[in-house]
Amino acid sequence: MTALAFGAAGIGNLYTEVSDEQAHAAVTAAWRQGIRAFDTAPHYGLGLSERRLGAALREHPRDTYTVSTKVGRRLEPADGTGDDLAHGFAVQATHRRVWDFTADGIRRTLDASLGRLGLDRVDTVYLHDPDDHAGQAFREGYPALERLRAEGVVGRIGAGMNQTALLTRFVRDTDVDVVLCAGRYTLLDQSALTDLLPAARERGTKVVLGGAFNSGLLADPRPAARYDYRRAPRELVGRALRLKAVAERHGTTLRAAALAFCAAHPAVTEVLVGARSAAEVDDCAAQFRTPVPEAFWRELRETGLLPAGAPLPGEDRS
Repeated sequence: MTALAFGAAGIGNLYTEVSDEQAHAAVTAAWRQGIRAFDTAPHYGLGLSERRLGAALREHPRDTYTVSTKVGRRLEPADGTGDDLAHGFAVQATHRRVWDFTADGIRRTLDASLGRLGLDRVDTVYLHDPDDHAGQAFREGYPALERLRAEGVVGRIGAGMNQTALLTRFVRDTDVDVVLCAGRYTLLDQSALTDLLPAARERGTKVVLGGAFNSGLLADPRPAARYDYRRAPRELVGRALRLKAVAERHGTTLRAAALAFCAAHPAVTEVLVGARSAAEVDDCAAQFRTPVPEAFWRELRETGLLPAGAPLPGEDRS
């Protein structure tokens, strides 16, 4: 059964500031809702997300939850002047990111993450956005993760990206356990259906889906909404509004449908939702548990809003 997981970019001050108290309340709400998988990265708020997540999870026994983090962006101290909004985070620029997929860089980055999290191990480590560094990621970064897995420092290894082509290569050409695909299998974008998801099923590789709401457009369709971290194009806003109208006509919500669609593919083991407050966590959990009427899916297929090959909730997943 596909599980709901907590994405911790929001508590790293993605776009806007979140207080320590709000961040702690969001993680506490996730725990109360039965969420036991948590994802973070050094990139999220220049380490703030990892520190806040680790502090909140310290209240629970280590063997009762899983944590994933990422490597590839190493943090180096900076002078702290200015902010990090150019990278999307409302924090002081206390550090700068250095792309580093070398074996030494992987270990140094992971060691620093463990320190911020207050943990001696993490369950999953992803190579984070190696789009422009594929050669080094495959030649040095991936073998370094294999060694860390063999040493027991990490449980699972993989790659996390916003594209499918390179993730598919990781699935086919390496022994990754899991891949994290953000935004490429949603009600607005099914591109992962052509390469990544079939390859993952064939190889038995687990898939974690992020970006179920495509940065917010599918959560609240409106002209100022974001899609893939920037202002949504007008045509996509129109498509999202059509989807919302169909959902409301069938007595459900677009948020519930967006999460259910992601969870329905048989290769998907977790749907990762980002939240910055307890209220957002509670809403996501409620939407995730809400059954979506079969007639809604039928109308999407009949009107061409979804392709015929996309698995739907309730269909045979074998």
